[in-house]
Amino acid sequence: MPSFNQIRTVLTDIEGTTTDIRFVHDVLFPYAKNHMDRFVRDNAEQPEVEKQLIEVAKIAGCENDNLDKISEALQQWMKKDLKLTPLKTLQGMLWKTGYEEGDFKGHIYPDASLALSQWHQQGLQLAVYSSGSVQAQQLLYANSTAGDLTPLFSGYFDTTTGPKRLQESYQSISNELSAQASSILFLSDVVEELDAAKAAGLQTCQLVRDDDMQTGQHPTAESFN
Repeated sequence: MPSFNQIRTVLTDIEGTTTDIRFVHDVLFPYAKNHMDRFVRDNAEQPEVEKQLIEVAKIAGCENDNLDKISEALQQWMKKDLKLTPLKTLQGMLWKTGYEEGDFKGHIYPDASLALSQWHQQGLQLAVYSSGSVQAQQLLYANSTAGDLTPLFSGYFDTTTGPKRLQESYQSISNELSAQASSILFLSDVVEELDAAKAAGLQTCQLVRDDDMQTGQHPTAESFN
C-alpha cells in the first residue's frame, strides 16, 4: 500500500470507487434515458444546450436543427455507454434538474465520505477524475447522501482532460494540480485506468468492492478505510 508520508494529493474516480456503480446504472442512466428527448426539445435554444447539440450533430453527421436525429444519436450513445463529451455534458445538465427536484441523491459509500473528510482535515489536496462531466461530479457530491462534500475538493477533471485510459491525461492532471506525479495517489476500480496513471508516475490503489472484480498489479483495498 502506498505510504501516506509520500502522498500530498488524492485523485479519486467515482463509479465503483466513492459511489456504488449501481447508482449510476440503475438511477442516473435510466433518468437520462427517459428524460433526454424532452430536455433536448425544451431547451434546444438555450445557448449552453445549443452548443452541445451542435457538437452532437457534428459527431452524428446530421444537421444542427435535426432534433430527431440528434435525439436518436444521444439514445444510441447512452445505450452503448459511450464516453462522448457532449453526451456527458447534456446528461449533467439533465441530472441537475433531478437533484434539484429531489428525485434522487448522490450515493456515497460511508467509508469514502469519512476518509475524504479526514484526509481533507489532514491537509491533503483532493480531486476527482471521472468520465461524467465536471457538472455531474459536482452535482453528485453537492447532493450526496453524506451531505455537501464539494468543499473537500480542489479540482475536478472529466473527458475534456482526456480519456481515463491514456497516460497523457494523468500527466495533464498533475500539471493542472501543480503536483509532482509521485505525490498523487489515484484511486479507481478499473485496472486500465490505474495502469495509465502508474505509467504517468502516479501512485495507485484499486478499490475492489466486489469479489468478482478483475485485479492487476496494483495495491488493492476493499474500502477507503
